[in-house]
Amino acid sequence: MSALICGSLAYDTIMVFPGRFKDHILPEKVHILSVSFMVPQIRREFGGCAGNIAYNLNLLGGEGFIMATAGQDFDQYSDWIDRCGLSQRYIKKIDGEFTAQAFVTTDLDDNQITAFHPGAMNCAHEIDVPARDGISLAIISPDGKEGMMQHARQCSEAGIPFVFDPGQGLPMFNGEELASFVEQASYVCVNDYESQLLQERTGLNTRQITERVQAMVVTRGSEGSVIHTRDRSLDIPAVWSGSVLDPTGCGDAYRGGLIFGLMHGMDWEVSGRIAALISAMKVEHHGTQNHAFTLEEFKSRFRQEFGYSY
Repeated sequence: MSALICGSLAYDTIMVFPGRFKDHILPEKVHILSVSFMVPQIRREFGGCAGNIAYNLNLLGGEGFIMATAGQDFDQYSDWIDRCGLSQRYIKKIDGEFTAQAFVTTDLDDNQITAFHPGAMNCAHEIDVPARDGISLAIISPDGKEGMMQHARQCSEAGIPFVFDPGQGLPMFNGEELASFVEQASYVCVNDYESQLLQERTGLNTRQITERVQAMVVTRGSEGSVIHTRDRSLDIPAVWSGSVLDPTGCGDAYRGGLIFGLMHGMDWEVSGRIAALISAMKVEHHGTQNHAFTLEEFKSRFRQEFGYSY
């Protein structure tokens, strides 16, 4: 039993400016904006939604196949995936392209200026959903537009239930396209902002979306998450983390936990709490794939947080 994790692989270059952008941008000159920020702190992280989700699923003991496209500069990331014990069977390297990359500069007020180069991600449609390997569940996470639509259609045709996780890719799609994803999906997972945008573009409210899928999961950051099923809405509390270092990637960690629960037939209360806990453990570390724990350590903290074992 394994999951297919469709989405992006990316390098994230994070730079920290030890000042405030507002002190260096003149409002009356924004039409001729030309600024340069000295960034003494910089780090390069492995990222991308597919890589992040698969990493978290693997920590929990679940098997996930990354299905993604990478570029000519993929070797370092490839070595990391091997060290993590993840399969590269459905990762395709695209000659003449770079792996998707995000360049993020953050100031002391946590404002961010980001440049994103999709690179090989735009070739996601060159990979087809496999009809083997005992895949019992898939997730369609942010990727190239054509690839996301193709993979959703192929999962539906193959009878593979999937989670529709549009994330930051949601604005690429019009209402008709988003409605088609919902009709094909078994689950929808979005944050509260994406939920509102999804409803506005499709004309479907939460109840109407939930009638078309088995569950609609809406994450709300520090306020926890809500899992809407056809019968009820379940509030999942956030797990308090005493050391919030970096929230980047916590949504992907949540999805890794959710997929683990779904793969193992766990109820929504347990699946949601596993997702909430691994999300909290991620924010205690910088980067999206730098947290680590043994399965026993995770289960012990789960008992500590919720008072029972799964």
